[in-house]
Amino acid sequence: MPHLEPWQWALGALCAFNVGLAKTGMPGLGILVVPMIVLTVGDARAAAAWLLPILCTADIFAVVYWRRHAAIHRLWSLAPWALAGMAAGAAALALEERILRPVVGAIVLVMLAAYLVRRYSKNPSAITPHPALYGVSAGFATTVANAAGPVMNLYLLSKRLPKEEFIATGAWFFFVINLAKIPIYAWHGLFSRQSLAFDLLMVPAVFAGAIGGRRIVQHISPQMFEWLVVALTALSTWFLFR
Repeated sequence: MPHLEPWQWALGALCAFNVGLAKTGMPGLGILVVPMIVLTVGDARAAAAWLLPILCTADIFAVVYWRRHAAIHRLWSLAPWALAGMAAGAAALALEERILRPVVGAIVLVMLAAYLVRRYSKNPSAITPHPALYGVSAGFATTVANAAGPVMNLYLLSKRLPKEEFIATGAWFFFVINLAKIPIYAWHGLFSRQSLAFDLLMVPAVFAGAIGGRRIVQHISPQMFEWLVVALTALSTWFLFR
């Protein structure tokens, strides 16, 4: 069992709840768990491996629930670029985390600016970023910091998907990508008995959040959904620079 203080257990449970909530109803909220898990674990580099099984658990719930709404064809052009980004991220894990996190934050800010420019442009199709930019950025960010949520949110927003397809398609992307990260983290020696025991104890909190997110999304209009995603993406990026 991990030797954590009561406040660390409480923060970890809140983190797991928020992961479930983000996966089934509130995309954009997920990145907030990155600083939360770092505070829980006390080690920024190891925190990525503590968080990954929690993310995978929530991915399974989201994929099963939203399976009828996924627009998988939206991801084919993104897939090879995401794998390239993951390869770069796997190599970058050898660097210090304090160097990597601001890089991820800068990537997210660039993506957010690109989305807003395109959103209010009179000719949005003329300034659509190439899938390579989103794919490499998402693959790199998810590998080094579990922080690809903002990049993928912006990519899916640019496709103008209905909110159900938005959540379902993102769920499939992260389900595959997060499973692919397991051997990378294992190779770097980031998993431990303590981390896996912690993850097992967090499963009920993940499912509670997933059920809550499923209910919330049913009562949000498409316009409010879009702006909640943008606002949460912008707010959560601030944590990556701390």
